[in-house]
Amino acid sequence: MYNDIQQYWHELMFAMQEMPFPVLNQFAELLLDCQKRNSTIFLLGNGGSAATASHFACDLTKGTRTRDDIPAFRAITLNENVALMTAWANDTTYERIFAEQLSALVRPHDVVILISVSGNSPNILAAAVAARRSDALVIALTGQSGGSLMPLADLAICVPTQSIEQVEDAHLIIAHSLCVVLRKRLDDVIKEGKVLTYGEA
Repeated sequence: MYNDIQQYWHELMFAMQEMPFPVLNQFAELLLDCQKRNSTIFLLGNGGSAATASHFACDLTKGTRTRDDIPAFRAITLNENVALMTAWANDTTYERIFAEQLSALVRPHDVVILISVSGNSPNILAAAVAARRSDALVIALTGQSGGSLMPLADLAICVPTQSIEQVEDAHLIIAHSLCVVLRKRLDDVIKEGKVLTYGEA
């Protein structure tokens, strides 16, 4: 059993070492730009990826603020409103549960973060199409081969492992690393004596 656990960690660490760090840096800058514009970040996923989306949204909204004078990130998870999801699933198809929410809520220059291990979930792909039609920025967190989601994204990070669990681990590490970096960036700006306001370029 010990060897199996050790093997899992070795595989996860190998996947993490292959992360495209320049793309992660670009991801952080896009989120910071979104906060400066007072735009909204929408996050969504299925199953374990839904839990990651909720965790990521929580940390973006709360975990990046250390002072009341730091404008908050506007982060909303689309996989938590059970009444709305089941209404769309019942009246249309399950494939539309996220796309219809985005069609109603998303605005140009908002950011939509789609989390999918395979990159092939039909409701995630439909959401990506809806986001693009609304001129939102589409960011994909995937794994394995990246699936059909990759070409629909403006920015994509694919975790290079076939293990579902390891991809989900990596996605949460990505979320935590981004939130820590964003919190530090905002703290540094305040320490420099600069007042942050919405709409700041």
